[in-house]
Amino acid sequence: MNTLEAAHYDKVRAIFDILEGRGEADLLLKNLNILDVHGETVYHGSILVYDKRIIALNPDEDILKVKEVFDGQGLYAIPGLIDAHIHFESQLAHPTALAEAMVPCGTTTIFAECLDLLSAAGEEGAKAAEKLFQDYDQLPYRLYAFAPGKKTSAAVTKAVLDMEPVIGLGEFEHFTYSSGSDDDFRKASWVRAKGGFMNGHWGVTALSDMMLNYLPAIGVSNNHDVWNENDIEKSIRYGFPTHIKFGVGSSEVIKVLLSAIVDRKWPTDNFMLCTDNISIERLLTMGHMDWIISLCVEMGINPIHAIKMATYNTARSFHMEDQLGSLTPGRFADIVLTDSLSKINPLYVFKDGELVAKDRMLLKNAEINYSGMCKQGVLGLNDLTPEQLDLAPLEISADGTQAKVLLFDVYGRGHARFYQEVWVSLKDGKVVAELDGVKLSRMSVVQRYADGKRHVVNGLFKGVHVDRGAVATFWPAPKPYFVVVGQDSAEMCHCLERVDSFAGACVVTENKTDKAVLPLDIYGVMANMNVSELTSLTAAIDAALEALGNHNKGEPVVNKLLSLFISLHRFRFMV
Repeated sequence: MNTLEAAHYDKVRAIFDILEGRGEADLLLKNLNILDVHGETVYHGSILVYDKRIIALNPDEDILKVKEVFDGQGLYAIPGLIDAHIHFESQLAHPTALAEAMVPCGTTTIFAECLDLLSAAGEEGAKAAEKLFQDYDQLPYRLYAFAPGKKTSAAVTKAVLDMEPVIGLGEFEHFTYSSGSDDDFRKASWVRAKGGFMNGHWGVTALSDMMLNYLPAIGVSNNHDVWNENDIEKSIRYGFPTHIKFGVGSSEVIKVLLSAIVDRKWPTDNFMLCTDNISIERLLTMGHMDWIISLCVEMGINPIHAIKMATYNTARSFHMEDQLGSLTPGRFADIVLTDSLSKINPLYVFKDGELVAKDRMLLKNAEINYSGMCKQGVLGLNDLTPEQLDLAPLEISADGTQAKVLLFDVYGRGHARFYQEVWVSLKDGKVVAELDGVKLSRMSVVQRYADGKRHVVNGLFKGVHVDRGAVATFWPAPKPYFVVVGQDSAEMCHCLERVDSFAGACVVTENKTDKAVLPLDIYGVMANMNVSELTSLTAAIDAALEALGNHNKGEPVVNKLLSLFISLHRFRFMV
């Protein structure tokens, strides 16, 4: 018997001895109302845990030996919640800071993209992945990750595919897979050879019939980019386990999707829940998968079906239902205790049978140092002038009173038009930043490192407004660009220069003086700080902007601006 066989023999024998009353289990959770996701019922009982896994339901307590007994007080026990698709870096927090905000919401497993961080790292992409995943098994949540399907070189993707805890290939690039990119062919072939998963990402109704056939035919295993009823219908018809995402875009879009599921009576086994992108502030104030489940119930989905959409359905989609997603023997002891099934209230959160959060406070976290991922800023705007940010009309009306300009929307994804051309007033040769009686700010998208002529796109902006001053931020992936919002070109230029001094940052200025600064030192996309520090600085950004005339609703402004970059890339405004 080799070493591995011996270890498994010891485990098998130990479980037998425990259930026969001769061995000692780690934990007994008793006095529970247990959700059976298979039979879609609830029953009163107990759960026995040994070596991180559930080994028995309702064991014989008369013969049982156990190290610890936990009284569940009649609470509902549901499987640990799962986010089927989240961008690891989109919330600005590194993995242990993310744990502070996410795990107390009952989330014990995430399936994560890391493509923007690795793209930002450029040639260091593989090295950055190793540092990002360091000690991942010590985190108080279970992490499964995907190698970048876009925004990085094929070499980086191949290297990351061989790492733990990577289980497949992340999002393909919209514009390349439909044109027959050889990089895409190679990436897909590598993950097929490994038997891994391929994440799908597209607006289904925007694809040709050939692409709707091609993607599942090569092994793409899910789709998280549905925005309307027609998208859902095609996604499930072509066999995609379909994600309903809650982190980006309008809440009205989400309600439309949930209403369609209810009204069309589509079997909920087709669907999983995910966030895609979500801010730390939303996690802290609204929740994570717990909030999403509760919203599903409000929209008319059966509570048990909603819970399955954030547990068992996802586990089954990734062929991990023997490990996750149900409270049955052999599965990891990831358990959430809540006083309601329709409005999830994660009073106790267990991961691997260990209590990691209580009353929405994290009790245990990994101690991982990410400072080795921090970078210094490399200046790129030394020759930028305010005049390059001036808003010049695309066209002037015959009478000289109107100007055609670009108008951008902060949440372009999922909308019919991310940007549009609009006519506004022209006064004394200058564009008036106002449309239909609503005052708007100006926005400039600026290339950071220019070889020759710098690429700058100027327009008006809907989503963040300032009467004076400016706010700017930076996103390095797939190419380094800034966004700045303001009213005055000189102020906007100064604000950009301040951000340029960092690897990445969000900066608010007034009269060329800093009002708030949030450094993003980890490859320009993540903050090397804990949740308290991060939320304090994002709140300072919002407070500074409110003093300058902005009335923010929903996500913090820094997250709104970074979400904008996703759309800018999608619509090819970066060259």
